Amino acid sequence: MQKYEKGNVVTGCVTGIEKYGIFVGLDEFYSGLIHISEISSNFVRNVSDYVTVGETIRVRIMDVDEENYHVKLSIRDLDYRVNMKNRSKILEVGGGFQPLERRLDGWISDKMKEISKKK
Repeated sequence: MQKYEKGNVVTGCVTGIEKYGIFVGLDEFYSGLIHISEISSNFVRNVSDYVTVGETIRVRIMDVDEENYHVKLSIRDLDYRVNMKNRSKILEVGGGFQPLERRLDGWISDKMKEISKKK
């Protein structure tokens, strides 16, 4: 578990967007909120104009609640975009588990033959 300190700039993943701010997951324990007032020095009409869910961003830690594993975050006056070159979305293939199901009997048979040879 990483130790987070006030003032540090760390990376996190946007997990949710609401009218009042952006939820960010930092690791498996810590998560936080970027309140709408901490997004920009200018007026923020729509929070979704700044980030998308699943995006990795840089955030500044404003406060840490170690008891509840929650942090208050800011991207105001920060180059928060993380350049994620060569990152592509994993595409689903059709068929689900059918290809595995078709080969399962063969794998079991092969393994049984291997086990019987060892005896």
